[in-house]
Amino acid sequence: MAKVKLTKGELKRQRDSLKQYRHYLPTLLLKKQQLQIKILEARKLMAERGFVLNKKNEEIERWAGLLADRSVDIRAWVKPQDVSINTVNIAGANVPVFDNIHFPQVEYDLYSTPFWVDRALEELRLMVTLLAEITVIKRSIAVLEQELRITTQRVNLFEKVKIPECQESIRRIGIYLGDQQANAVGVSKVAKKKIEVRDLELTVV
Repeated sequence: MAKVKLTKGELKRQRDSLKQYRHYLPTLLLKKQQLQIKILEARKLMAERGFVLNKKNEEIERWAGLLADRSVDIRAWVKPQDVSINTVNIAGANVPVFDNIHFPQVEYDLYSTPFWVDRALEELRLMVTLLAEITVIKRSIAVLEQELRITTQRVNLFEKVKIPECQESIRRIGIYLGDQQANAVGVSKVAKKKIEVRDLELTVV
């Protein structure tokens, strides 16, 4: 704890600081709670998307052998051209949010292309979309967790350091000023008594 001046000016400064810390602490606590809720929501969403992705993996494995057909190469059609990501402000943090994914336009001969290609493209594109969304969700969780760490540190600083320090400083200054005032009153009484005794002596003479 830093050394404080035992003065009325310092007492006012410490009281102002204490008032400020107590004013901002509820806001920080609310922000911490909001971040915790958003992290839980993001983790739940990621688990849901992961479950769907695993299901799609199982479904595709049943006819994955068809993808080995060298006469049709659909890899270029399932590679995304662009992934759109928005940014939203959550409790002061800029969090990435998955928006959309864009694939290249498919062009092939309907008569010479195997019938399973349409279904394969649909399923594989869905899987790529899920993977992209999960990646963005992971990034959003990382941003939220970082903001939560910073907010938790500030809450702890206010609750466990700054507020107790101000309270202790106010207590110490209050005791010191009280003692000073008591001493001043005592000195004043002694001085008054001396004056009264002197006046009495002068009267007697």
